[in-house]
Amino acid sequence: MIEKCVKIVEDSVNLFNNVLHDEALLKKTEETILAAISCIKNGGKILICGNGGSAADAQHFAAELVGTFTIKDRKGFPAIALTSDTAVLTSLCNDISVEQIFARQAEAIGKAGDLIIGITTSGRSKNIINALSFSKAAGIKTVCMTGLLPQDAEIKLSSDIILEAPSTSTPRIQEVHGLLIHVICEVLEHYLVG
Repeated sequence: MIEKCVKIVEDSVNLFNNVLHDEALLKKTEETILAAISCIKNGGKILICGNGGSAADAQHFAAELVGTFTIKDRKGFPAIALTSDTAVLTSLCNDISVEQIFARQAEAIGKAGDLIIGITTSGRSKNIINALSFSKAAGIKTVCMTGLLPQDAEIKLSSDIILEAPSTSTPRIQEVHGLLIHVICEVLEHYLVG
């Protein structure tokens, strides 16, 4: 059992080391931070969505932005996790379609100049693809946080920026997403406040 535990930790350490040296991913992370800074400075808001563990990541992300991260006495940044309102989510699932739960919310509360971040480890979540597609057409900047994608992945068409964790393992991808969320929040906070 200990050997298995060690192997999992080693896999994570190796993956984080790959992220550290992944110039393309770091550049895309910088682009995401710049897009978020521009959005906030221009009066926009950040919408974040995902399914399952990625829904929890979306809520974590929004909490760090609205609350505080490393700077405790700053104003909150405008961010909404589209995964949080169970009445809205269940009514949309029941009355419209689970594939439209995030696109419909983007339609209702999003506006040109906002930023939407869709989190999907597989890159195949139809409700994330639909949210990003609607948002891009509506003038909302789109970011996709995902794992390694095939060349012809549909989500690429609706994503202005893709943060592609260098893995196909769901747990490892989620670990990289957690790291990137913290990196984005800390650097964003530093440039807007610190």
